[in-house]
Amino acid sequence: MTEQYHRWHSPNLNLDLEMLVFGDRGFPVILFPTTKGRYHQNKDFGLIESVKWFVDEGLVKIYCPDTIDDRSWYDKGIHPADRARNYAWYDKMLVDELAPWAMHETGVGKVAVAGCSFGGYHAANFAFKHPEMVAHLFTMGGAFDIKMFTDGFYNDDIFYNNPADFLPGSNKPDLWNMNIILGTSEHDMCKDYNIRMSNILTEKNINHWLDIRPFADHDWPIWKEMFPHYLSTIK
Repeated sequence: MTEQYHRWHSPNLNLDLEMLVFGDRGFPVILFPTTKGRYHQNKDFGLIESVKWFVDEGLVKIYCPDTIDDRSWYDKGIHPADRARNYAWYDKMLVDELAPWAMHETGVGKVAVAGCSFGGYHAANFAFKHPEMVAHLFTMGGAFDIKMFTDGFYNDDIFYNNPADFLPGSNKPDLWNMNIILGTSEHDMCKDYNIRMSNILTEKNINHWLDIRPFADHDWPIWKEMFPHYLSTIK
């Protein structure tokens, strides 16, 4: 399995970001880390190894970028408006820099996005905001309501980065063409968030799969079972 390290200066964030890329061809998959995780976390915890066959066969090329959790939603030292503004810039980085990079390298017109736990939030927010860029969304133990991080403050940056709020009113046509899988488990602390998101999608007649696995916790072992299963649905 080929592995490449990239470091670049993001003009949208005015920060240097790091990323690992696995594979040399295939459908581009942007895979986000969990809470405050770095770009190498999904490799360190075995999630990349769980899908080695897909990478080796040239079916997918996986991009594992840094996030800015400690400068956005998890930064309790700044005002919630600043947390939300910083995250809006991160979203712009994904739109202007990373997703076009992945599409250009692979020659594919859309990306897949995926993530476990808080990485599932990153993936869902990007997919539901920008469905014209996303063909597949895979979340594993994700939560989709960011208001728990905003201390009661609310503005447009929060609304437009909170899928539980903006998705009900969105009518972007590509939402109905996306392959959406919400993975959770019987003992997942985020199960209720997945059920609520499934209800929103159902109310909009958006086809999706709410995958609730039995006897499993909010942890890496079940996510390593889910991820290869979900990648197998990429056509």
